[in-house]
Amino acid sequence: MKAKGDDAERDAARFLAGRGLRVVARNWRCRMGELDLICDDRGTLVFVEVRSRADPRFGGAAASITSHKQAKLVAAAQQYLGTLSRIPPCRFDAVLFDGTSGPTWLKNIIEI
Repeated sequence: MKAKGDDAERDAARFLAGRGLRVVARNWRCRMGELDLICDDRGTLVFVEVRSRADPRFGGAAASITSHKQAKLVAAAQQYLGTLSRIPPCRFDAVLFDGTSGPTWLKNIIEI
């Protein structure tokens, strides 16, 4: 399972790089949780959640980003921002892999 997650994160990083984003950090961990990818999108810091689901029967990859998961992402992002000397504009995105379909990129998945 970990290998599939690592593959999805690698594929997501490659996908986003092909669209002009620069990966700043991967698997950034703190006591609040983990941020899969942190990217720079022309001056905007993007916290990217990567989700992969082989079977869409239970709502697919997007449905797995619950309100609880969103709260953990926000808390981890706040911890990360605390390490910076200047806080840039930020957003939360998701890159989803459902079954055999290619990646789906959702921007601004969390409004804060």
